[in-house]
Amino acid sequence: MSDITTLVAQPRDRAGKGVARATRREGRVPAVIYGGKEPPVLVALEMKDLARRAHGASFFTHLLELDVGGEKHRVLPRDVQFHPLKDHPIHVDFLRVSKDATIEVAVPVEFINQDAAPGLKRGGVLNIVRHEVELICPVEAIPDHITIDMTGFEVGDSIHISHVKLPPNVTSSITDRDFTIATVTAPSGLKSADAAADAAEAEASAAAAAAAAPPAPAKK
Repeated sequence: MSDITTLVAQPRDRAGKGVARATRREGRVPAVIYGGKEPPVLVALEMKDLARRAHGASFFTHLLELDVGGEKHRVLPRDVQFHPLKDHPIHVDFLRVSKDATIEVAVPVEFINQDAAPGLKRGGVLNIVRHEVELICPVEAIPDHITIDMTGFEVGDSIHISHVKLPPNVTSSITDRDFTIATVTAPSGLKSADAAADAAEAEASAAAAAAAAPPAPAKK
């Protein structure tokens, strides 16, 4: 996991749409800190400090320390709302976490060694079923991503959570099945060729069976 990043946040006195709009006009993003059996804290962060991070793949797996008037809050981003046109953050929810907490978090999946997958080299397609996997992790050891090695996978193979080597003390939140993360599917050309071959084989088998059948008795 990456080092904890510290951001300075300004306290907000009030909530509401009007106050939030005024905060955004000043170049800041309204946010709330909640959880940890403590009252919610309304804050605002500088847009320039938050915008680039909010679009990053590891935003939701990266611990932050928010400095609110000298009071430090260790938090994990849990939700971010973006402007529908300008695509910059307009509100963020932060979950307050303790040092020894365990948390469920969605971690991105990374696929490596795709050039060592025979199925992909034959023209197969990597069909990603889950771009993220829900994991239960110590809050101080959330992985930025999990890695799947594609070496050896053929057309028709499925990649399950059991193929993933998770870090120590990290487990899948789904424990009742070996769920699929991705599959290697045949390209359309190969599917057509296989279908044609199957049809030809079925036709040949039918012809052979007809030839081997005893002749029908002649009619008197």
